[in-house]
Amino acid sequence: MTVDREKHEDEEDSAASSPQPGGCTAGEPPGGNRERGSAREEAQADRSATDVLETAEEAETQTYLSDDEEQLIEPQTADSVGNATATVKVVLVPHGHVMTVAFAIGLSIQELKCHLASELRVPVEVLQISLDGRVVAENQSLMELGVQPNSSTRLEMSSIDPTTHPLRPLHPPEHDNMPDVITVRVKTDDGVFQEVVVEIECPRQQKAFVGGYRHRLTGAEFHHAAVQTLPKKRADSGVGLFSRGTQTAEQKSQSHQCPVSVSTQMTWIGCYVSCMNDKLVTPGNYVTAEEYHNERLRAVICLQSFVRRWFAQKAVDRLRRQRDRRLAWLKLQEKRRKEEKEEELRERHRRWMNPQRREDFNLLYHSLEKWWCEEEQWINLSMRGAERKAALCTLLEQETQLIAAIGCHRIAVQKDNYDKTIRNFLNKSAAPRQWRAADGRLIEMDSQQTIRARELRDLYNDINQPAASQEQRFNVLTTLKRTIKEHPCQLTQDMVDLIDREEELMTRSVKAANLEGLRRRISTLFLQFIKTPAFNPEVAKLLMNPTQLKNDMFFCRSCHRYLRSANISLGASTRLNVRCRDCASLDNIARARVDFSCYKNILRRLRVDEQLLNDDAKIPFLLQVEDVQYLVEVIWSSCSALKASSDLYSLVFVRWDSKRDWSPWNCILLSKEETSAHLELQHVLKAYEATFIQMIEHRHMLARRHFSQIPVMAKYLDSQLAAEQGN
Repeated sequence: MTVDREKHEDEEDSAASSPQPGGCTAGEPPGGNRERGSAREEAQADRSATDVLETAEEAETQTYLSDDEEQLIEPQTADSVGNATATVKVVLVPHGHVMTVAFAIGLSIQELKCHLASELRVPVEVLQISLDGRVVAENQSLMELGVQPNSSTRLEMSSIDPTTHPLRPLHPPEHDNMPDVITVRVKTDDGVFQEVVVEIECPRQQKAFVGGYRHRLTGAEFHHAAVQTLPKKRADSGVGLFSRGTQTAEQKSQSHQCPVSVSTQMTWIGCYVSCMNDKLVTPGNYVTAEEYHNERLRAVICLQSFVRRWFAQKAVDRLRRQRDRRLAWLKLQEKRRKEEKEEELRERHRRWMNPQRREDFNLLYHSLEKWWCEEEQWINLSMRGAERKAALCTLLEQETQLIAAIGCHRIAVQKDNYDKTIRNFLNKSAAPRQWRAADGRLIEMDSQQTIRARELRDLYNDINQPAASQEQRFNVLTTLKRTIKEHPCQLTQDMVDLIDREEELMTRSVKAANLEGLRRRISTLFLQFIKTPAFNPEVAKLLMNPTQLKNDMFFCRSCHRYLRSANISLGASTRLNVRCRDCASLDNIARARVDFSCYKNILRRLRVDEQLLNDDAKIPFLLQVEDVQYLVEVIWSSCSALKASSDLYSLVFVRWDSKRDWSPWNCILLSKEETSAHLELQHVLKAYEATFIQMIEHRHMLARRHFSQIPVMAKYLDSQLAAEQGN
């Protein structure tokens, strides 16, 4: 610790023997057995240690003060109140880090911001300091804010631009072990306690322990102030520590004797050496350096040729594998497209043979219209006069018979669908409450309402089933009468009268076929009884609230009925003159006989593809089947833009420019085989010819002109295109 005190030289000796600020005098030196001080000194040390610990616990995240920015805090005097210091705790919003700074109360907030900006390494302009939720002016000082000398205050600091300049301390809070500024109470020689602000330096290196104290009760160790000071620099001895001799290796030569002695013996006087094992060595051609290097070059070229051949073989094998994979993929895609085509044909044939929905009957009427057009064209080309009129009359009779057959089948399907709808409604109302438990098990619970709904559902099914005997029918009617009499009203009274009439007719042995109408009336009234929430509370959740129907009703101009939005065909280009689905279907059957299933398939595939490319796609979900029909028939002439394929079941809409979202003015109608090749293009303006691009842009202009008149679609036009439309 570094304590700024103003004391005389004679007081330093006594201060050296007295306990250090921030330390504890009542304790033992670590590793020693002697006790120091009197009881008075122990009590004083306990208080000082408690103050230090409390101050250290309050500081969560401290900033490290550099050596050149240390402030020497002087005790407060009456003459210099503005120079007195206070402990300022600055909370960094929103992370909650705390910076503690010893600051003179006479300085302004602007100077405090400059100091904190240098610590946090952010511009001063983005800092904003507030006190108790109120922004503090930069020209105010801490004294004007009510901060007392040697006290502490708490300020909040935030960043005006948190995205570019967030407020984070340079040193994480977990690396701070103790505060860098604390306030301790020191007893002077006059017996007066004085508060002194102490700055703590966090050493950059581990310093040796040279003495301190240990608290008896808590066991906390306190070091002398000497260990907190900077280490002394070693005096320059004048001897160079770095030289060339210390940086180079020492070289030396040393001779060694081989393990085997070798000698050469020559024939001379007195010494005979046998030449039986000698051989004649003939010198070869002399090889010059240029010839040697040329030979090595030829060898290197040979090695390189073999290596390059090996690389070429690997490249060819890789290309061959890619080609095989590409051909296999193309074959798989062709097989998949063929299977999809066959599946579409089978599905279309199934819809022809067994129509169940409105779209299926539209397909039948569309096929009937195509057959009638073909027959009429053949009659007009092959016949003349009275023969032609007779053939047209016969064709009209055949068309009438086919329409009647389709109508009879449609009535039967509607009756069957109505029964299925009623059964699903009753099953939903009688279903028990279900929820998923924490362990994943499905839990079901029956309430009084669900049990009541289940009883009514079973009774409704018993009424509509043909009775095996007359006695069984009497039992069912008796149970029904007893159930509805629990709620006396006009509806139950009418049902009781009808039940009594059926029982009377059954006792007179009337045939079941003659009672069919009466039983149907009883079933209809009992269904109305079940749908009443007063008699069956569980159906209230399945019925539409009348308050919700107020904003969900539309008036059909054709049949003059008020219907819900589910029964109204609302497209992006819908005007106030709307028609319900029944009127639109009837008009289609009588006039155009168009099959909308192909346009529904195009719209469904478009939505799926755009959902995969962009989760925020909106325009494909605003379009309806009528809008897609207008795009296909009017804008793109019901054929592919490339090969003019007219099979509507194989056409799809894709993006013209793949980098922009799909829209009617950024699309192209292609067949499924052409889609993959178009989507692989990066620059469509470079891939297609100018004439083709001009034709596509012309169709985009027509689509933009049509959909710009729709308010919900006009806002998606960019400013430039909207300006062009306005011009």
